[in-house]
Amino acid sequence: MELPVNHFKRNLAAGRPQIGLWMSLYAHQVVEACANAGFDWMLLDTEHSPNDPHMVATQLMAARGFDGQGTSHPVVRPAWNDMVLIKRYLDIGAQTLLLPYVQNAEEAAAAVAATRFPPDGVRGVAGSSRAAGYGWIKNYLNRANDEICVLVQTETREALANLDAICKVDGVDGVFIGPNDLAADMGHRGNIPHPEVQSAIIDAIKRIRAHGKAPGILVGEADGQRMLDAGALFVAVGSDLGLLRAGAGALSARFKAG
Repeated sequence: MELPVNHFKRNLAAGRPQIGLWMSLYAHQVVEACANAGFDWMLLDTEHSPNDPHMVATQLMAARGFDGQGTSHPVVRPAWNDMVLIKRYLDIGAQTLLLPYVQNAEEAAAAVAATRFPPDGVRGVAGSSRAAGYGWIKNYLNRANDEICVLVQTETREALANLDAICKVDGVDGVFIGPNDLAADMGHRGNIPHPEVQSAIIDAIKRIRAHGKAPGILVGEADGQRMLDAGALFVAVGSDLGLLRAGAGALSARFKAG
């Protein structure tokens, strides 16, 4: 049994844009239904979703698709940049993590260390986890680090002030800009389109790319191409909940209107 190759990580390193879908409904059936839709990645959220490792484990399995040919790489967002949470999500098979609310280089370095086995980091060693193929993957402990992708989330003015230092941390593969929290921290809560917020986002994307890292963001469908044109490399252009809400509302409106 071979260690799965993290093609998402390799595509980011090669500068190939990755289009994603945000999954917040914490149901493995929804993940499975969307796994063959053609998105390059899907975000399995546990920060703003009542999700836990047990449910995420089923979602990771569902990401393979109903026919085992799912095309979307699962990215897991733990509720916090915490070494215990990180360890648990890695052990159940997550290869890419998005760590929220990283404010400085020290916190970014701690995130990386939590994903690496000693002596490279502080990840607890387990040789028979799902990530290790329950022990069937050859030499897993010495190869796992190569396939782990670390994305850190910057979502405040303090984080943007420390962005250059964060990007210089070895092992950080990408930096995700949290537009909602950033807008709120800048005094424009609920107003992501505000020119000051947009200027900060575009500037951050350019700075991240200048350091050779991959910038990411969650936006609506209308802004997806604009973020890609600005240089963002992993862009979520919608969410499962948003698609459900929009579809349900449109269907209801068509019949109510008549």
